Amino acid sequence: MTKILNFVSFAVAVILFIVSSSSSAESDIPFFENNFYRDSCPQAETIIRDTVVELFINNRSIAPALIRLVFHDCFIVGCDGSVLLNATNGVEAERDQIPNQSLKGFDVVEEIKSRLELLCPDTVSCSDILVLAARDSVFLEGESFHSYPQTALKDIPAPDDPLDNFLEKFSRRDFTVRETVSLLGAHSNGAVHCNFILQRLTNFSGTGGPDPAIKDEFVETMRARCAAADPAAFIDLKNDGAAEAGFGTHYYQGLVQNFNVLASDQKLMNSEKTASWVRAYASNQLLFTEDFSSAMIKLSDRGVLTGPGVGEIRRTCSKRL
Repeated sequence: MTKILNFVSFAVAVILFIVSSSSSAESDIPFFENNFYRDSCPQAETIIRDTVVELFINNRSIAPALIRLVFHDCFIVGCDGSVLLNATNGVEAERDQIPNQSLKGFDVVEEIKSRLELLCPDTVSCSDILVLAARDSVFLEGESFHSYPQTALKDIPAPDDPLDNFLEKFSRRDFTVRETVSLLGAHSNGAVHCNFILQRLTNFSGTGGPDPAIKDEFVETMRARCAAADPAAFIDLKNDGAAEAGFGTHYYQGLVQNFNVLASDQKLMNSEKTASWVRAYASNQLLFTEDFSSAMIKLSDRGVLTGPGVGEIRRTCSKRL
């Protein structure tokens, strides 16, 4: 049952609607089109899925990595693959800005792209590869000319943002409080490096002590895993503070019980307008998967490049043509 619901939460959000950011040169097309590459590259989705399966077997962390990449790409200017670009010729890149420096999964997109280029050169867009790969990775777990470094630095929500500022950044992109809280359910999977949470454990807001919102036993658990002798240590978000593992509602259950790794997430309990949705998702898996699905469709619809002369099909996703 959990596997099916996990699939619904994002796979349904995208499996029926492929982000057609590759754009048809022949005519204007809807932002979403089922089986968009059926004529130009019929094996595209099979290659993407098979590659994700192959890589996932050896490294399950690609699932949260790809979901996070989708968010950081689509949230800025739109789903254009701009976060994949490397800096070049003195031009800054989104991926090098502080909010994006911990992003992973670029190698997955490049591996898929290289395989598709052998079969269907100059056909499948990098942004489509990213969204479809993220869709397939969630199931397994249970194009742009520009990059926008300054926008990424300014607009990606930061861990220390006050709750109202955090919500305002989503609101500017037409996401409601409900949609924002549902999207944050992606934090039920993945890991966070200890350097992002050490201040919360040792000197929260300059108090010299831990965040009082964390239960004492959980503080000790996190301190043990983030010992100073191991600065590269990380905490697995999908297991800590809840019995359930993988992508699901245990994230919200952890918030309700003050068992949550990230201070920015725990702030959702500081206001009834967000806490009410946290409690709703904590007790209703189906509601969460339906809302997450809808919010991901909306996110993937942002700024999709369609029509003649718009965007580009890059042969290497990190390099401009």
